[in-house]
Amino acid sequence: MEQVKNETKRPPYGIISILMIGAFIAFLNNTLLNIALPSIMADLEVDASTVQWLTTGFMLVNGVLIPTTAFLIQKYSVRRLFIVAMGLFTAGTILAGFAHVFPILLAGRMTQASGSAILMPLLMNVMLVSFPIEKRGAAMGIFGLILMGAPAIGPTLSGWLIEHYDWRMLFHFVTPIAVVILLIGFFLLKDKKEKVDIRIDMISVLLSSVGFGGLLYGFSSAGKQGWDSPQVYLTIAIGAISLLVFILRQLKQERPMLNFKIFKYPMFALSSAISMVVTMAMFSGMLLLPIYVQTLRGISPMDAGLMMLPGAICMAVMSPVTGKLFDKFGGRLLAVIGLTITVITSYLLSQLTFETTYFHLILLYTVRMLGMSMVMMPVSTNGLNQLPVRFYPHGTAMNNTLQQVSGAIGTALLVTIMSNRAESKGKELGEAAMAKLTEQPTQEALAQMKQQIMMQATLDGINFAFFISVFIAAVALVLAFFMKRAKQAEDTVEENPVGKKVVNNKLAEN
Repeated sequence: MEQVKNETKRPPYGIISILMIGAFIAFLNNTLLNIALPSIMADLEVDASTVQWLTTGFMLVNGVLIPTTAFLIQKYSVRRLFIVAMGLFTAGTILAGFAHVFPILLAGRMTQASGSAILMPLLMNVMLVSFPIEKRGAAMGIFGLILMGAPAIGPTLSGWLIEHYDWRMLFHFVTPIAVVILLIGFFLLKDKKEKVDIRIDMISVLLSSVGFGGLLYGFSSAGKQGWDSPQVYLTIAIGAISLLVFILRQLKQERPMLNFKIFKYPMFALSSAISMVVTMAMFSGMLLLPIYVQTLRGISPMDAGLMMLPGAICMAVMSPVTGKLFDKFGGRLLAVIGLTITVITSYLLSQLTFETTYFHLILLYTVRMLGMSMVMMPVSTNGLNQLPVRFYPHGTAMNNTLQQVSGAIGTALLVTIMSNRAESKGKELGEAAMAKLTEQPTQEALAQMKQQIMMQATLDGINFAFFISVFIAAVALVLAFFMKRAKQAEDTVEENPVGKKVVNNKLAEN
């Protein structure tokens, strides 16, 4: 799609609608799969560390492909990218739906990821170039409403399907919808794009793939393998070195694959830092609460999904509201209030007991999601608003990549903290229990005591991980006080010494 030069031009609502429906289905598929993992483990006879590759593999593909989307958006039309992305997602969904062994399921899942990785940056770029800054908050709010609808219905729908059908129905359910969306896009998307003479640097692609892929794989493996495993620290080291070389190479290139110079815009750099920290904190609720309610409290997957439903609905409903508030008041006020709520609710979640009521969990999680809804989209939009139009593809690609990386780091960090705390607490409780024994217990009594100690240690680990997330969210809260309402930087064209036109960007902010 051609970049919109005249922002007063009527936005292409047809294109945006088709892209949003495609992105919604991709998001829905992701949330459907989480609750199905235990069923997949039992059916395909794989352990937890193996089945986790359905999530890790998805993140790896995203980490490798998302940095290339800045190039793809500049090179190809929206129609072409959407058809390729939706085609890959549909093919992966069909393959996964008929998988009878785990490698085929994983291949289908990673094929899905290759399409999903293109859809989100593409939609974000179209939204940015279609709406002027003063209307962008409301537009992004509607965008958030639609995409947050997927997490709202995903867990509950997944729980119902798993209880009544085979786990493959999750993919069979999505397949016909994906096919219809692909056909609609094929026949209705008509945007044209002038031929752009740019070529991708394959060395940059390789460095990016090894860099982001290595970091994602290393941090994702840390929760299971431990930080002292060579598989973890070697892949992280290789990823970090490759990423450093990749960044240095991009800074020297005339047309970089991913332009790191966008970080010289202060509000974009600040919004990226806040978004990464908030994503890490958000994973504590998404990861730790299901472990608590299903493992320690014995709540069914269906009820676990229903527990998270009000929070997801709240986040979806609040999205257009926060969008309008963002246009009126800016992002700082919303971010400060939202992060204050997040810090408080994270602390309250660190006080869980075996007697914590179901209603109390619903209330805490819902209020926490309310806080999150006031942070994510306003902070991200405020940062992107400062970039010149030509940097939008790089800004959206960078944001999506950093979210994948911070998500992996947050998951690994919290799982490791929870596991280490539970292990040390278990030893402490075990020694205390043995010291109190006056006679040799029976095998049955010993097994019961071990079970109680394990549950108490796991609860302590979950509470401690939530407590750490309080400090993570507090970092984002401090950063939020430095936010200012961003004004789009201007593009000025001048001649360079060899006679080529180059664009200089004037930083602007008030």
